[in-house]
Amino acid sequence: MPRRLRPVGLDFLVTAPVRHVFVREVAAPPEAVFHALAVEVEQWPAWFGSITRARPTRGGAGRVVHLQGGFRMVETILAADASTRYVYRVDVTNAPGVRALVEEWHLTPTGTGTRVRWTFAVEPRGLMRFLFRHGRRGLGKSFDTAVGNLDRRLSDTKA
Repeated sequence: MPRRLRPVGLDFLVTAPVRHVFVREVAAPPEAVFHALAVEVEQWPAWFGSITRARPTRGGAGRVVHLQGGFRMVETILAADASTRYVYRVDVTNAPGVRALVEEWHLTPTGTGTRVRWTFAVEPRGLMRFLFRHGRRGLGKSFDTAVGNLDRRLSDTKA
């Protein structure tokens, strides 16, 4: 059953009860990574394995994302700063045990590409508190695999 989450803002990235931050460098420039994140929303399933379908809504101000396991998220884009960051909040989901959720993709140019930093900020409830607090390894593996896939995808596009 879909439920509305607490409408938090950008400050939640710092104040969330559970925060996980992951970093990986890719060969592509920040502009290409940002384009893949913010513009090519429908292509996320091609590189992020846990996503089965994604589409922009409200003229790009939101997204609907379907995950493996039948989970669905309706999101609002909180920030889309060209080539530097892409932030979204989950407004409605059928996933259990979440009161609030914001994700940020922060992009920093390096000498040869981009440093990608993903912040996963969540306010879990009930039993999910334990799972989210101790789920860092699984989230990290998901991030690392996804960003590796994205890096290969962007490298193939340049060739």
